Amino acid sequence: MRNTSSSGPVLSEIKGAVHKELRHDSAHKHVSGEAVYIDDMPEPKDLLHIYVAMSEKAHARVTAMDLSAVRKARGVALVISAEDIPGHNDVSPFAGDDPLFADGLVEYIGQPIFAVAATSIAAARAAASLAAVDYDELSALTTIDAAMAAESAIEPAQTMAQGDARAALEKAKYRLKGSFRIGGQDHFYLEGQIAFAAPQEDGDVHVFSSTQHPSEVQHLVAHVLGKPTNAVTVEVRRMGGGFGGKETHPAMFAAMAALVAVKTGRPAKLRLDRDDDMIMTGKRHDFRYGYDIGYDDDGRITGAAIELASRCGRSTDLSPAINDRAMFHADNCYYLGDIEITSHRLKTHTASNTAFRGFGGPQGMLGIEHVIEQIAHALGKDPIDVRRANLYGTDGRNTTPFGMVVEDNIAPELIDMLAESAGYQARRLAIREFNKTSPYLKKGIALTPVKFGISFTTTHLNQAGALVHVYADGSVHLNHGGTEMGQGLFVKVAQVVAEEFQIDVDHIKITATTTAKVPNTSATAASSGSDLNGMAALDAARRIKARLVDFAANKYDCPKDRVTFRNNNVYVENREIPFAQLTREAYLGRVSLSSTGFYKTPKIHYDRSKHKGRPFLYFCYGAAVSEVTVDTLTGEYKVERVDILHDTGRSLNPAIDKGQIEGGFIQGMGWLTTEELVYDESGRLRTHAPSTYKIPACSDRPEQFNIELYAKGRNVEATIHRSKAVGEPPFMLANSVFLALADAVCAASDYKVRVMMNAPATPEEVLKAVVTAKGKARG
Repeated sequence: MRNTSSSGPVLSEIKGAVHKELRHDSAHKHVSGEAVYIDDMPEPKDLLHIYVAMSEKAHARVTAMDLSAVRKARGVALVISAEDIPGHNDVSPFAGDDPLFADGLVEYIGQPIFAVAATSIAAARAAASLAAVDYDELSALTTIDAAMAAESAIEPAQTMAQGDARAALEKAKYRLKGSFRIGGQDHFYLEGQIAFAAPQEDGDVHVFSSTQHPSEVQHLVAHVLGKPTNAVTVEVRRMGGGFGGKETHPAMFAAMAALVAVKTGRPAKLRLDRDDDMIMTGKRHDFRYGYDIGYDDDGRITGAAIELASRCGRSTDLSPAINDRAMFHADNCYYLGDIEITSHRLKTHTASNTAFRGFGGPQGMLGIEHVIEQIAHALGKDPIDVRRANLYGTDGRNTTPFGMVVEDNIAPELIDMLAESAGYQARRLAIREFNKTSPYLKKGIALTPVKFGISFTTTHLNQAGALVHVYADGSVHLNHGGTEMGQGLFVKVAQVVAEEFQIDVDHIKITATTTAKVPNTSATAASSGSDLNGMAALDAARRIKARLVDFAANKYDCPKDRVTFRNNNVYVENREIPFAQLTREAYLGRVSLSSTGFYKTPKIHYDRSKHKGRPFLYFCYGAAVSEVTVDTLTGEYKVERVDILHDTGRSLNPAIDKGQIEGGFIQGMGWLTTEELVYDESGRLRTHAPSTYKIPACSDRPEQFNIELYAKGRNVEATIHRSKAVGEPPFMLANSVFLALADAVCAASDYKVRVMMNAPATPEEVLKAVVTAKGKARG
């Protein structure tokens, strides 16, 4: 098995810090267990532990709630519900429809109705069980189909169009119609939702929150407390994973902890166990994908009508933007000149679904890839040829359905390079020969590309701030609004600052993200962490560097352009001065060695009322070939080999980026294969623990896993050192696994029938598809 990253990446390397394989700044701490997460912090005296009591009904009026016995229980210091909130009973990101505690109406099983703060979590849980809650149960909408039938939506259906899809479909030589379902996914971060709040003077509070969005948590905690934002400080050094699940939801738990701390004057901690976490929090949106496609003899799509419907849950959360992004990526790498995309955003009585790696893009992208395979089968063609026929080009074939011109298209080259390096054509032929003589085991193969837009599609979120201090001894303190959830953002931004000052990375102290240092920041999301925070930190470093240049030029009487920084030194004409010496001299010369930095993404604009504009600064590209073997007697399967070629521009840190590609792919593979969310008829989640919800294990990793970065990569846009984002795009490379499984199922019918499988392709789903394909092949 090939190693996916170079051996022995180090933390510090002189002579340029960017484009180097430096290890994650906390990697050694992760391995040794020294990395401090919120639950590792020493528990202070008089700490209160919080248990959240949840609704047992999906949709009901609360007719009575008697908490007197709860308040009298041993160890209980405080019980809080909607009536105890001094400010606003709302923790929604923008829509105002997410109450912290249900107030007379519950709308999903797991919705918080009150919380108990006690001397131990066991005492708090035991006390909560003494509550007497009466419900008047109402009819509940728990599925996409039920919500569609009831016309229950969080906002009106949206339409994105280009050309005249209906006319094109009427004229099409061939038509393909159908639908399939795409399941949701639990974030399953290793560190669950947690918040620790410490009371401060004047009723202020310091909150340690496992969140991707400290500024939003700060704002919402203040909102609930009825205080100004400056009364709340939110801090996070690291998260044990986030994947989008810690973008909006942490505000709920931070607000509860803060309420307890402020009301009691005692520190408070709220840590959910895994079952409660999975029941209470939202997931990736599950979708129903319908299509009506026209195409010609070459497999080129000549007209398309796509209908998307997603389960949003009980509140708006981020569903409008998530479903918008599904529409943005319904084309993937393919030019669809005459297309209409309709998107239904459905309100159901289930937990509010939320951000998840890819943010709707994977659901939009999987559909068109499934369609491409269907067209290829109908025409008896290799799917790669149908893909090539439909790729974006130039001069009239380079405009997306939302009106953005694709100016950086490298998908054709990536596909060709990967097909050759992975031996796709020869392997496809060999697989077909194998399948002829193997009655029960069937192999499948698929090559799929990815085109993923980078920027927040909500324009104002594309901004970031940073704070850099250079101390008199030459050491550097770095802080910015980005959060570290294991993805390597902190070391990348440190590399940027080290490169600008031309000093070793280990001279830079990477500090916890805190709203007390950098205000009004955006979430670490949309794959834009390095793009935004790297540029903000660079801005701050350049301001300080300019002051040092001015000081050196003045002190040593030389032109500014003769002052250069290199290898931990500053060269003033022919004089070599250690960086630390110059900073000491600058301090004595009363030069400011501290600066804030700021960055906002250029060029982007979007008119949501028309669904037209340029919501992305650029696109990321990649391609993957996956090979699988399916046991057609049981539906069980194995991913045998995966080859990936991915574009990261001029990578800031190839070792970190390869890790993100591998992790993203495996998580995407889990979404499309093993991770099945099951709700019963009442809307209760039945897969709420590792015993019933299967994420990929080490044994599920492909036997051969080859990852290469596109060697010629260089961002055409002026991003940080011409790099490209890497957090989300690789997730969708896993489409190749799903389609390879569909290819193997097709082989079970001697390639006579291709079944439109639903995702995830669990062994049960695969076996059902095999039986269907064989049955239809027999006629």
